[in-house]
Amino acid sequence: MFKIDLLKGQGIPMKSSPGGIAIAAVTVAIPMTIAIIMFGFYLNDRTHVSIKEQEIVRCQAEIDKLSGAVEQQDSLEKEKITYSNCLSEVKSSVSKYIQWSPVLVTLVENMPDSVMLTELEVKQQSVRKMVPKKDNPQEMIEKNIPVRILLMSVSGSPQNDCDKAVRDFRNQLRSSAFLGPKLENIGVSQESETLEGQDVASYEIECVFKTRL
Repeated sequence: MFKIDLLKGQGIPMKSSPGGIAIAAVTVAIPMTIAIIMFGFYLNDRTHVSIKEQEIVRCQAEIDKLSGAVEQQDSLEKEKITYSNCLSEVKSSVSKYIQWSPVLVTLVENMPDSVMLTELEVKQQSVRKMVPKKDNPQEMIEKNIPVRILLMSVSGSPQNDCDKAVRDFRNQLRSSAFLGPKLENIGVSQESETLEGQDVASYEIECVFKTRL
């Protein structure tokens, strides 16, 4: 076979040698290896991103749950403060009143047989006193304090030694386990009067209750 080289040897490709093939293979393999490694990093990063996104979603769900719990706790704390204020007002109001039924029972149980109860009255007066300020106990303020007074009128025959009976009655009220600690003072005044044409001894007993701040 005859070959005619019209390009005078410049257009005929060089024959491939083993070294050239190896260089070409390495030239192609390196970029492919780098590409494969980068693709592996990419897949690994995608996996980490997906995991982190799931963790973020889970954490956000926990935050939302805790946020609701915190709001509920704040609401309960506000209700607690409201109820505490109401109970404080109720306690303050209750302390200003006296249950009179036990007082009357004490009077009846200790009333001497020689005298007769003719009148019973409860009065309330106000006195000005220096008391600790509610929100600052170190500071004293002047305040109107209610004072309750129980007035009793009893009468009896002078022949029955009513003086001693009334004194004993007063002493029994002072030593009463229920009424005694509540009383500030017990005063007794006496006068004579005529009832249905007969002379009787009349006594007014004034029981002053202790003030409640």
